[in-house]
Amino acid sequence: MNWNPQGLNRRRFLTVAGGTLAAPAILRSTRAYAANPTIKIGYVSPKTGPLAGFAEADDFIIKGLTEKFASGIANNGKNWNIEIHVRDSQSNPNRASEVASELLLGEEVDIITAAATPDTTNPVADQAEVNGTPCITTDCPWQPYFFGRNGNPAEGFENTFHFFWGLEDVIGAFLDMWGNSGVAKKVGGLFPNDADGNAWGDPNLGLPKPFAGAGYELTDPGRYQPLSDDFSSQIQAFKNAGCEIVTGVMIPPDFATFWSQAAQQGFNPKIVTIGKALLFPSVIDSLGDRGNGLSSEVWWSPNHPFSSSLTGVSARDLADGYTKATGKQWTQPIGFRHALFEVVADVVSRAEDLESPEAVTAAIAATKLNTMVGPVDWSNGPVKNVSKTPLVSGQWQKEGDKYDLKIVANAAAPNIPTTGELKLL
Repeated sequence: MNWNPQGLNRRRFLTVAGGTLAAPAILRSTRAYAANPTIKIGYVSPKTGPLAGFAEADDFIIKGLTEKFASGIANNGKNWNIEIHVRDSQSNPNRASEVASELLLGEEVDIITAAATPDTTNPVADQAEVNGTPCITTDCPWQPYFFGRNGNPAEGFENTFHFFWGLEDVIGAFLDMWGNSGVAKKVGGLFPNDADGNAWGDPNLGLPKPFAGAGYELTDPGRYQPLSDDFSSQIQAFKNAGCEIVTGVMIPPDFATFWSQAAQQGFNPKIVTIGKALLFPSVIDSLGDRGNGLSSEVWWSPNHPFSSSLTGVSARDLADGYTKATGKQWTQPIGFRHALFEVVADVVSRAEDLESPEAVTAAIAATKLNTMVGPVDWSNGPVKNVSKTPLVSGQWQKEGDKYDLKIVANAAAPNIPTTGELKLL
């Protein structure tokens, strides 16, 4: 190991502070052959709480991966058993930090991973950086991840790596979708007082400047507290400004409250495009008829032209497999959860020395892999430690008794086909 001359991992000398944590959930993909060494992978996601939609497909993905890894992964002539240690962040950044610490210092995982908004990725990555453990995260725009952790573009981070799209991509996707709609270029912004909301609403790094450059007038009433029960002031501000478009980044309960109060108060925008809250079919279904026509960014879908480096299955096959196994409609995080472990498996197979965190980190940095969500390559990101994935935009349209997320704008990624046209509310 790389922390002292004797090669001992300093994690062995540290103890977990802050009281007793929940017993670990360990998904073993080993046959317990004593001759084979073991790699421990930590994984943190919000299985419960308001962000639970992001982790809805976790069980399906982890089950398939443990089966795939049952015979281990070959590296330098040895076969390495794989253990995946799963933790629930409970949609709470403090809890995410706690369980990450337990994985790093208690379980002594060799690689830690995390997914789903900066409330999960950032505290996990921060713990990994402090403890010198290789870390891979996804499902969070890169600016809240990088700048939310006080990242310096000239230096980056030592041990922590991230792949996803950025605010520049979501801005481009939204403007692409709205551009030919014919509605007034007056937009109401809903930005919570959290890492996502502060990044999206940032006057310099967020949506305001690009929107103004494209001729859109943004009305931003200021940050609201997550789980707010009253959006009357925001609705009134949007009505006063003549907003015909509403955008922002919200958790599902907040959007449901806003959208219900908008109807009660006679605010009827023609386009509503919200990040995060409108990603999941379960949320749209819960809104009834008022879910029809809502729109959002689309990170991944069955129509994406990508396949798994691990299994060879296509995006369509993966989505259909999820529906067959669970009876549920596909969700966007499915592809990114699968891709996260594609990268892990690739790194484990390539690292020069799996007992050296530095060698594992070097293998992550050298990744050039075509995955279920497109290429992951940290050599050409917008900043160090970040690799970008493609983004398009879509609209929920009702077909029969269910909603389907139609891809309606793809200017930035024309290789991802459109499947419908934008309809005004």
